[in-house]
Amino acid sequence: MFFGLDPVVIALRIPILLIVITVHEFAHARMAYHFGDSTAHSQGRMNLNPISHLDPIGSLMILLVGFGWAKPVPINPYRFSQYRSGLRWVSFAGPLSNLVLAFVCLLVFTYLSSLGLISFGGLPFQFFQQLIIINIYLALFNLVPIPPLDGSKILMSFLPDSHLGIYQQLERYGPIILLMFIFLGAFRIIIFPLANVILQFYSLIISLLPGV
Repeated sequence: MFFGLDPVVIALRIPILLIVITVHEFAHARMAYHFGDSTAHSQGRMNLNPISHLDPIGSLMILLVGFGWAKPVPINPYRFSQYRSGLRWVSFAGPLSNLVLAFVCLLVFTYLSSLGLISFGGLPFQFFQQLIIINIYLALFNLVPIPPLDGSKILMSFLPDSHLGIYQQLERYGPIILLMFIFLGAFRIIIFPLANVILQFYSLIISLLPGV
């Protein structure tokens, strides 16, 4: 994959950005609603309108490096019918939606390629390539257990009450730690190899499907 500042790549990433972020945040909002919290719904964030979910810095990161973040949907976990379970699944819903979308896109891409409708190196090829990999990158990035990423809330849902104070202290320094990891390249070392493993796994599953 090419991760430079090629104008074609950047142009392709704009519609991709709108798709992956919208799906991610809608999944959070819909799962929160399922667990009894209507905060996102009442504030007009439980929708598929990309404009309501864009974060300027996070969107720029996705355009330039392939992973970043959206504007978090408002969630009140104290309204959940089951606090820990709700926090866990609402946090996991966003990354999971991107992983599912990546698989579906790879399936469609494989099928269209088998029909000769997508040629190697063309714009449709590049679009699907970026769409699949950015979905996976976004999912893996958000699963890192550093506040305010989704992974930190998933981790918090498993912590005993006696450890919640430590987590809350870490939460104050989370954004600083996160930026340090990004600029030091630590996420590239972690995310890129894991993304390749997921892609290989998806490809294996698709190769076993009849008629694909």
